[in-house]
Amino acid sequence: MTPAMRTGPGPSSGTPAPARLLRAVGPPLSSLPLAAAVRGAVALATPLLVGVLTGWVFPSVIAAIGALWAVGQDGSDPYPSRVGRFVALGLSASLGLAGGELALRSGPSAVVTVCLVVAALVAGAIGLRGRIWSVAGMHLLLGVTIGGGIPVPGPWWQAPIALFAGVSFVLVLSSAPWLWQRHHIERAALLAVFRAASTALAAAGTPGAAETRRHLTDALDNAHQAMDRHLTSSRRQPPDARVEPLLRAFRLAVRLGEAVTTLQWEARPLPAVVSRAPLVMSARLLPVRKDGDVPVLPDFGPHSPGLHALAQLSVAADAERVDTALAAPASPCPTRQAHLRYAVLLALCVLAAQVCADLLHSPRAYWLPMTVAFVYKPDFGPVFRRALNRCVGTVVGAAAIGAVSTAVHGTYAFIGVVAFFGALMAVGVRHHYVLATTGLTAVVFVLVDLLGDHRALYGARMLDTALAAALVLVVHFVAWPRSAVSRADSRTRAALAAAHRYRDLSPTVGPDRRHALRRAAYRQLADARRAAVHARREPVLRGAEPPDWERAITSAEELCDAVTARALHAAPGPAAQTTVTVASSDAM
Repeated sequence: MTPAMRTGPGPSSGTPAPARLLRAVGPPLSSLPLAAAVRGAVALATPLLVGVLTGWVFPSVIAAIGALWAVGQDGSDPYPSRVGRFVALGLSASLGLAGGELALRSGPSAVVTVCLVVAALVAGAIGLRGRIWSVAGMHLLLGVTIGGGIPVPGPWWQAPIALFAGVSFVLVLSSAPWLWQRHHIERAALLAVFRAASTALAAAGTPGAAETRRHLTDALDNAHQAMDRHLTSSRRQPPDARVEPLLRAFRLAVRLGEAVTTLQWEARPLPAVVSRAPLVMSARLLPVRKDGDVPVLPDFGPHSPGLHALAQLSVAADAERVDTALAAPASPCPTRQAHLRYAVLLALCVLAAQVCADLLHSPRAYWLPMTVAFVYKPDFGPVFRRALNRCVGTVVGAAAIGAVSTAVHGTYAFIGVVAFFGALMAVGVRHHYVLATTGLTAVVFVLVDLLGDHRALYGARMLDTALAAALVLVVHFVAWPRSAVSRADSRTRAALAAAHRYRDLSPTVGPDRRHALRRAAYRQLADARRAAVHARREPVLRGAEPPDWERAITSAEELCDAVTARALHAAPGPAAQTTVTVASSDAM
């Protein structure tokens, strides 16, 4: 008998408008990333202090702009990933800044407009190719926007170098812990898997079991990303002594996911000693202290097939090696048509923003195309939600810095204000786009003031942000209204194909290949569920309701659970022969 699982339809589109707006703003703040907040404060305050003390105010402000953008891309991913992202950001932003400066110094404003449109075309063409390409494209456009909108004294090459120096400073701050915590991120990601497995075992036989299994899948995905570099290198040469325990823990964690899924499929509550088993395994595999007491795994009692698999893993935790060679599961990529359409639409939005700025004789005209560059990022989530959050954050940030300006006086005091809002932005990057935009808006006001522009343009900035967001929404939803639906459709179809591939090949392949197929299926199902959530957060035309992706994804997850259980002899064969389909959105 299979466990009862929730297979109801997705969120209803009949939600009242205020509730939908509140849902679009996003989840509340949950925890404070203290280290990131400190990095944000130090990264933004230090260049300004150096500039004030040395008299090099303009280069220091440009360096602070580079640091500001880098703080916006700081993260908790492995250090090599951060280095690659920061280098791409610094090079593309510096190149864009140089191009914008040269266009501005050439004289005619049309040259700046052409430069902006070309940068937008390039940014759009590469922006959907992955995280690093997306960051590089956006900051190429941001660099051109700032270079073409803010006259900076000195030779043309000075500002790009200062900008790259600011990005490099954040890179050093962010990756410095690698020197004394070499594998801290990988270790934390692996421990999160064992904790998620413990939670999933405790939820076995309850209505929340499926949700805890999804959290375990997410934890395994994060661990796979963190360990991918080590997994790749271990296939070419033996790993060093510091990496081998991490590889053993990861390989066992992958097998643990299979055992946990099987136990959940058995759909009966488990004794507390079983749910504690993953924590004991992690303590044996990744001890905090080498000379500490090694916990002992108690006997589980009478074994079902799932408990038998878990018991085998408990023994394997003490083995010399657990062989499960895996490559990171890949996600489907956007089509060439999607790349081309995004590039053209982004260029149109930037051109319209620049024309509006010229027609309105808008002070600091760069704010309009800069807002477009930040808002129109469909790969970062729902466009409507991002535009709404950008407007709210700008209003709050402008109001906050306006209130602070009436009470704070003196350059050093304002540098302290920059440090505070830099920390707020770093927190927002991890938790909420409204917070990130609030911090960024306040910091930009202070930086522009330090460049010598002392005009109070709080109301103008709010209106410009609203205008740029409106331009993006109109262009996007008129010319590409089904982008989120198409993305959810393609990801759901790819996930269903991966689930069927796992079902068809699992009985005929060895354990390593089976684990790889299972990981790919669950990874793509998780990606599809996130794409479906994003699509539901975008406005839809009346009578054009999207298909029920969630039902198909849930059915595919049940299929994968059945195949997993069958592989460990915990479910009858016919249960794994289910097929799942999703209705085409074009037919709805």
